[in-house]
Amino acid sequence: MTPLFRRNAIGAAVLSLASVASLAQTADTAADTSSLREVTVTGNPLGASDLIAPTTSLSGDPLLLRSQSTLGETLNNLPGVSSSYFGPNASRPSIRGQDGDRIRILQNGGGAPDASALSYDHAVPVDALVTERIEVLRGPSALQYGGSAVGGVVNVIDNRIPTEPINGFGGRAELGYASGNKEKSGGVLLEGGNDRFALHVDAFNRDSKDVSVPIDLDCSKPGSPWRARKICNSANEAHGGAVGGTLFFSQGWIGASASTYRSNYGTVAEDDVTIGMKSDRYALEGEWRPGGFIRSIHAKVSRTDYRHTEYEGREAGTTFSNLSNDLRIEARHEKIGNLEGLVGFSRETNRFAADGSEAFAPHSRTRSNAMFLHEELGTSWGRLSFGARTEKVTVRSLGYPDDLSVTRFAIGERTFNPHSAAFGALVNLTPQWQLTSNLAYTERAPKDYELLANGPHVATAAWELGDPNLRKEKSTGFDLGAQWKSGPNTARVNAYVTRFRNYIGLTATGRTLDEEGQVVTDPEATDTMAEYRYGGMRARFTGIEANGNLRLLGTDGFARMADAGTLDLEWRGDIVRAKNLDTGEPLPRIAPLRLGATLAYGNGPWSARVGFDYNAAQRRVPDVGARETDAYTLWNASISYRMKVQRANLTWYARMDNIGNKLAYTPTSILTTTVFPKAPLPGRSLKVGLRVTF
Repeated sequence: MTPLFRRNAIGAAVLSLASVASLAQTADTAADTSSLREVTVTGNPLGASDLIAPTTSLSGDPLLLRSQSTLGETLNNLPGVSSSYFGPNASRPSIRGQDGDRIRILQNGGGAPDASALSYDHAVPVDALVTERIEVLRGPSALQYGGSAVGGVVNVIDNRIPTEPINGFGGRAELGYASGNKEKSGGVLLEGGNDRFALHVDAFNRDSKDVSVPIDLDCSKPGSPWRARKICNSANEAHGGAVGGTLFFSQGWIGASASTYRSNYGTVAEDDVTIGMKSDRYALEGEWRPGGFIRSIHAKVSRTDYRHTEYEGREAGTTFSNLSNDLRIEARHEKIGNLEGLVGFSRETNRFAADGSEAFAPHSRTRSNAMFLHEELGTSWGRLSFGARTEKVTVRSLGYPDDLSVTRFAIGERTFNPHSAAFGALVNLTPQWQLTSNLAYTERAPKDYELLANGPHVATAAWELGDPNLRKEKSTGFDLGAQWKSGPNTARVNAYVTRFRNYIGLTATGRTLDEEGQVVTDPEATDTMAEYRYGGMRARFTGIEANGNLRLLGTDGFARMADAGTLDLEWRGDIVRAKNLDTGEPLPRIAPLRLGATLAYGNGPWSARVGFDYNAAQRRVPDVGARETDAYTLWNASISYRMKVQRANLTWYARMDNIGNKLAYTPTSILTTTVFPKAPLPGRSLKVGLRVTF
C-alpha cells in the first residue's frame, strides 16, 4: 500500500489551515457533528452510561495534553496503568502489573495484530495524532475480547469508518514541536458527508532525533557523538494515514477503510540496530437493524499485514511478519423484561514468521474461533451483568522452512479449548454513591512463542526457550469498587486480587548458553547469554487504585470569587503486588507505589495545569533477572489558550515534561536491568503546538 503521508505532513497541515476559513463559512455544522458519541463501548457493549467494570476514557484536550509518541507512554500514570518503556519509540501499556499478551490492544473494537507482544522492542503501530479516543478497561471482566484480555483492554478509536451520519464538513489539523528530542509532528483529519454517506481521510507525520537525558551516556553508533546527554539510537521517523467511508440506509450502515503505518526507529538496546516497520490494515464494518426480537447485527472484518525488519547498520537482519485476519459478529436482542444483551462469534487467524540469525521463534499459524455472550439485568437498585466465552485455539508450528538445517524448533500442532465466565454488579446506594464488583474466571491458551521459542532474543539479552507441553493459563479475579460524585467533585477506588493456577512466565534456569545454544560451563567464556524458559507457576496479583477530583475554587467549590475561574485538584494513586507463589519471590517489572496530583485552573479561554507523579523505590524484585530502582518524582505543567476564527476553533498549547530534569529509571522496563544505565526516562522537554478543529 502506498504511504499516504510523508515528510510533507506539516506543510499539508498548514495548507489545510489556510483553506479552513473559506470552507468553514459554508459548513452546515462545526466539529461537534463529526465527533463520536461519548459512549464507552469497551467497558459496556450495550452503551450504558454507568459502568460496572473500571474503565478510563481519553479524548479531546485531555488526550492532546498527555499524548506521546508511543501508546504505553500516552497512557502511563492512568490509574492502574504503567508502561513497558523500551526507550521512547516502543512501549506497550501494562495494566495492574500485567503486560504482553495479557493486555489486548484493539482498534475500533476489532483486532489490531502486530508483533509488539512478542518482544519489548517492537512498537505498536498507533499514533495519537489521528486518534479520536482511547478507552482502557482494567481487570479480567472483558470476556468478549478473549483470554488475552485477562489483564485489561486498550481500545484505540479513530472513526476511520464513521458509524453515524456527518451532515456537513469538519475535521482538525495539528502541529507540534518538542525540544527534548527536536520532534516535529503534524496531522490532518477531514470528514464530511450527509444523511446518506460519510467520508474520512487522515494523515500524520512524526520526526524526532535522539532524546535528551540528564546524564552523559556512551554511544558507539556511527555519526553520533561518542558521549552525550542523549539516549543513543533513540531517533524515530513515522508517517501514515487512512481513507474510509460509510453508506447509510434506513436499517443500518456499511463502511470500509484502508490505512497504513510506517516507522523507522532505533531500538536503544543496541547502538547500531534500527527497525523498519510497516503495517497495512483493511477493514469492513456494518450494522443491520432488522427489527423484531433481533435489535441489531453488527459485524466487522479486518486484514492486517504487519512486517518489520531489524537492520544492523545498513545490513538487513531478522525480519518478523504477521498476516492476520479478524472477524467479529454481534447480535443484540431486544429487552426481555429488564434483561438485555448480545451474543457473538469471533474468528482470528495469524500467520507468523521470523527469518534471520536472530529468529528465536519458528514460522507458525494460529487459529481461534470463539462464541461469547454478554447479558445485563436492570433492577430497582442497580444492574447485574453476566458474560461467558468458549474458544477453540489451534497453534501449528511449521519449523524453519527457509533453512532445513535449522532443527531446534519443535514441529507439530496443539489445540486448546479455553472457557471463561464473569459476573458483575452495580449498586446505587444513594444518588452520589455507587458500589461495583466483578468476579471472573478466565482461561488463556499459550501463545505460539510461549510454546515454540528456542533461540537468542537480543531485546531481552537471553536465550528464550518455550515449552511445547504448556497447559492453559487459568485465573480467578475479583475486584470491588466504590464511586462518589457530587457536582464536579468525584472519588473512585478499586481493590482487586487475581490468582493464577498456571501463570505462564519467563524465568531464568541458571544455565548459560553460547551462540549455538550449547551449555557453557566456563565462567570466563564470552559471547554467552543466560537461558530463560517459559513455564507455568502459581501467581497472585493484588492492588488498589484510586483517583478523583476536588473543586477548590469556582462554581460549587469551597471558595467563590467573581470571574476568578475554577481551580481543581486532581489526585491519583495505585499500588500492585505480584508474587510467584511457587518460589515466594516477587514477579519482575512491577510498578511500585505511585502517587500523583495536578492543580487544574480554567478561566474562559485559558487553562493551566501543574502537577507531579511520584514513584516509590522498587525493592520487591526477584533475586535474578531484575534490578532495584530508586524513588523519583517528575513534575509537569501545561498551559493552553482557545480562540475562535470564524467557524474554526484554535487551541494553542505548551507543555513542559520533567521540569526538574530528574534522572529516573522505571522498574517496568526490561532495559533498566539488561542495558543499565543506557535507557533512563527522558529529561526536560518543552512541547508547543496548535490544534485547529472546524
